[in-house]
Amino acid sequence: MRTEQNLTRLDRVFARLDREPERPAHIDVPKMSRHRVALLALTLAFYLAIVWLVVITSWLVRFDWQVMFFRPYQQWPEIHAFLDYYVVLGQRGPTAVMVAAWLGWRSWRQHTLRPMLTLGASLLLLNITVGAAKLGMGRLGPHYATTIGSSEMGLGGDIFPSGHTANAVVTWGILAYLASTPRARRWLSAVSAVVSLGVGLTTVYLGTHWLSDVVLGWAAGLLVLLALPWCEPLIARAEVSIFALRDRLRERRSATAPVPTAPTPTPAPAPTPVAVPVSLKPRAMVQEEAPAAHEPVAPARAPRAPVYLAPGPHTTRSERTPVTPVGSRRPPHADRLPRTAPTPTAARPLTGG
Repeated sequence: MRTEQNLTRLDRVFARLDREPERPAHIDVPKMSRHRVALLALTLAFYLAIVWLVVITSWLVRFDWQVMFFRPYQQWPEIHAFLDYYVVLGQRGPTAVMVAAWLGWRSWRQHTLRPMLTLGASLLLLNITVGAAKLGMGRLGPHYATTIGSSEMGLGGDIFPSGHTANAVVTWGILAYLASTPRARRWLSAVSAVVSLGVGLTTVYLGTHWLSDVVLGWAAGLLVLLALPWCEPLIARAEVSIFALRDRLRERRSATAPVPTAPTPTPAPAPTPVAVPVSLKPRAMVQEEAPAAHEPVAPARAPRAPVYLAPGPHTTRSERTPVTPVGSRRPPHADRLPRTAPTPTAARPLTGG
């Protein structure tokens, strides 16, 4: 019986990731449309309105003081420990590391630097705009306020707008901005809005920010996200330049690297000659085939007669040719005459005397 495996949502997510071994053919890059331009203009107007209401010490400043005197951290102390950890989601260092880790993996997976470059561009815009506004307006926070009911502007503070809130909007909103599908973009936009809203209200609960600081921080972060499409051409050129630099470095490294030489092949040992089997022949056959050899063969020596059968007439010892005994140390002399037998003399008659 055949059974079908039920895949969970997590299994489908990993299966989709496994289908992305190469860079996508097309990447949906947000463009500066009319709707975005209109939304950017409205957000900028809201930003300037909040600043103006604080500068003139309007009802918004009085409301800030009322919230501060309410002391939310004393009203609900049971959530104080949790919110101390939750506010970390708005700190620039930890959130940038977490989001950069995810976007770095995505850049490696899709073979593109756009996610990392977009994150860098958004953080750069955030530091420039929010940092300049903080230092320019110099507002003091609730813990350092000097005059009840005043706006505390221009006193050397760095609390307006809220950096935690703006950072939460940009850091988590960049995930929605870089989403690959409209559905994912909607879900991530809602999640980033809830997280940034919670971070802003947490700073008000802890007494580190005025409520107007948080509202202006939301507007500052949203302005950065809405202005990112204007940075897309610069991001694309930066990506092309980085890849071109990488290719040049690779070519230079390959040119300076020593060319590996092929190892000298060891000569193969000479084949051992195969011995040709030699047919052994009887001695009789070898003697018969001997005259057919090219080299002259000495005539066979006549067999010596036995001593006791010496032929011919016997000669006297004196007639034989003198020979040097075998093994004698005396060398033969050429002027030495052989000894001959004495000549017999005539017998002299005996005379009597």
